[in-house]
Amino acid sequence: MNPRLIINLEKLVHNANFLSQLCHKHGVSFAAVTKVFCADPQMVAALAPLNIDFLADSRLENIAAYPAVRQKTMLLRLPTPALAPDVVRLCDISLNSELSTITALAEAARSQGKTHGILLMIDLGDLREGIYHDETAQIMEICRFVLAQKGLTLEGIGTNLTCYGSVLPSAANLGRLSDIAEEIEAKFDTKLPIVSGGNSSSLNMLVEGQIPKKVNNLRLGESLVCGLETAYGQPFPSLKQNIITLETPIIEIAKKPSMPEGRTNINAFGEKIIYTDRGMHLRAIAAIGRQDTHCEGLTPLDPGVEIVGASSDHLILDITRAKSPKIGDPLRFSLSYGAVLAGFTSKYVDKFYEAAL
Repeated sequence: MNPRLIINLEKLVHNANFLSQLCHKHGVSFAAVTKVFCADPQMVAALAPLNIDFLADSRLENIAAYPAVRQKTMLLRLPTPALAPDVVRLCDISLNSELSTITALAEAARSQGKTHGILLMIDLGDLREGIYHDETAQIMEICRFVLAQKGLTLEGIGTNLTCYGSVLPSAANLGRLSDIAEEIEAKFDTKLPIVSGGNSSSLNMLVEGQIPKKVNNLRLGESLVCGLETAYGQPFPSLKQNIITLETPIIEIAKKPSMPEGRTNINAFGEKIIYTDRGMHLRAIAAIGRQDTHCEGLTPLDPGVEIVGASSDHLILDITRAKSPKIGDPLRFSLSYGAVLAGFTSKYVDKFYEAAL
């Protein structure tokens, strides 16, 4: 048996329906982010009939593989000018910050006889993508350009928080996004359909009524697939966790010392490992490693199993307190967002649908 991701589609649909109802109750549209599961066709098909406003992904290959969906599609990662024809062909909206790329998108839209939506990204201090928020002249210049282009629409503005710089959403920074939206609307006598206030880290603010009224969209991935808000990494009320779990077999069991013998330096990943002396213990190896997933994001679901470490192909476990495991027995693990992302990206990890719809 290969390692496999066990996917519970019923839990996924529950989370999607809950997030949709929550967002719409507060006047916010819901973009379901599919990149963490590489737009798995069965998972996208489960989401397609639901009351979701957008399906969003950072990879064009994933969007190209979508089954028939009724939602608008949104490209999350800023494209390059060379990708403009494919972006226009596959996506209704793309996130952008560079004038040269937007110019290429306009040319591609005109050549294809289509209209493509631009969501201009604003950096509120998280220091990932977007025009820095105090560069007002640059923001207005790009908005003016987009509004003048046949083939483009200015769908709105957006921001990203927490993912890179760990900056928490707040009334202050989302208020700044709201102010910029109002400045654009006043200057150009237009209405921005979308003011996208980030991701699952904004959920607590949403339920507490702290999100500025102008902010009317959230792009949600970790809350959808892991049931967590991402400001503090806690389970979000009414969402299901363990939508996706990992199962992998034991391939070795042996009693071994917990300290290596001989002189040590760095491992294959350039790390110097600090070992803990546990004495002799019952040790197991499971058939999964760093080439398959983010092993630091795995948590054993079987009682008495503890992760000791991992190499490229092996997960090393202390099973001293486990209940008589045998070679070939499957072990189950919950996964962090990063572990889900890596697991779906690996071609060596199979998929099994635990609750088909």
